[in-house]
Amino acid sequence: MKKKKNIAILGSTGSIGTQALEVIRKNPEIFCAEVLVANSNADLLIQQALEFNPNAVVIADESKYQEVKAELQPKDIKVFAGTKAIEQIVEMETIDIVLASIVGYAGLASTINAIKHGKQIALANKETLVVAGELVTQLAQQYAVNIYPVDSEHSAIFQCLAGEWENKIEKIYLTASGGPFRGKKRDELLKITKEQALKHPNWTMGAKVTIDSASLMNKGLEVIEAKWLFHLKPEQIDVIVHPQSIVHSIVQFEDGSMKAQMGLPDMKLPIQYALAYPHRIKNNFPRFDFLNYPNLTFEKPDLETFTNLKLAFYSMNKGGNMPCILNAANEVAVQAFLDDKIGFMQMSDVVGNTLEKLSFIKSPDYQQYVDCDKEARIIAHQQTISNIAKKL
Repeated sequence: MKKKKNIAILGSTGSIGTQALEVIRKNPEIFCAEVLVANSNADLLIQQALEFNPNAVVIADESKYQEVKAELQPKDIKVFAGTKAIEQIVEMETIDIVLASIVGYAGLASTINAIKHGKQIALANKETLVVAGELVTQLAQQYAVNIYPVDSEHSAIFQCLAGEWENKIEKIYLTASGGPFRGKKRDELLKITKEQALKHPNWTMGAKVTIDSASLMNKGLEVIEAKWLFHLKPEQIDVIVHPQSIVHSIVQFEDGSMKAQMGLPDMKLPIQYALAYPHRIKNNFPRFDFLNYPNLTFEKPDLETFTNLKLAFYSMNKGGNMPCILNAANEVAVQAFLDDKIGFMQMSDVVGNTLEKLSFIKSPDYQQYVDCDKEARIIAHQQTISNIAKKL
């Protein structure tokens, strides 16, 4: 690579953002952290800015603006605050690639604006394509922007397709670890606590993604994301449970041949691949050894117990605004579970009931997505409140 790539990290203090900065730290001759964006973790944002000396930083929480500004003023780092500033910062001419790793629906507007300003996207925010996949992919095509997947499963598919762009995909298999409750039935999950749900067997992630993994909603969101990323029909996408998390996903071509991407569970590898594409960069990440894993196993997901995955497949098949409703209701349900307002199994009840209550829109525009997200959150929230009332 001849020129350094200037990276804007949206969500620099989160799990993906901090690992992306590790990749940049190891490769200062290849990458530069041009912009850092955080939600409310001012202390870590300041620490990151002092180390990486970006052109600008944004803190979404406006109450932290003065604190961040005061600390970074001597370094001549521009400081902005608020959600509008996050949307606008991606317009900076010096940015080459935007790492979109803000969690949830909150990451949609800034990603869309980055695309409209011709920025290449390294996408770690799966909700962007879940909520508005049709709109986002159309915009990416219109503005000639590439979307490089950062999720380990989608990165695996992307890597398997390198050199295969002209060959037709018969099916893709997204692998799932099964989470901490693999093999358990509904009655065993009724008393699950958030502490139990936050202990993922293979991956270290933020709270929202970890809970989604435990309920298999994360896999459901990935299924919808895969449809848009790789221009697939719903029947071309399947999920297979693989507890060891070594095979990150599989592509089956129309001749029956299958390609898999394998490696130890480490998000730094897909982050590095997305930021450096089409180049592979030498690193010292731990290497996979077959002798340490004499058995790799695979099984069907239990859709009757983990109904979130079934609801995601339903939403993908229905299309339109259904995935937007699914995502909004799930974000509310996960937060309610983390706040001890509803039980683990009630999360899918909230999502399912919300899907039933909202009207179907076949081809929503951006404003309809915004309105649908808002309405779905209100309905989902009402259900969590009624659950608290029942407890009382």
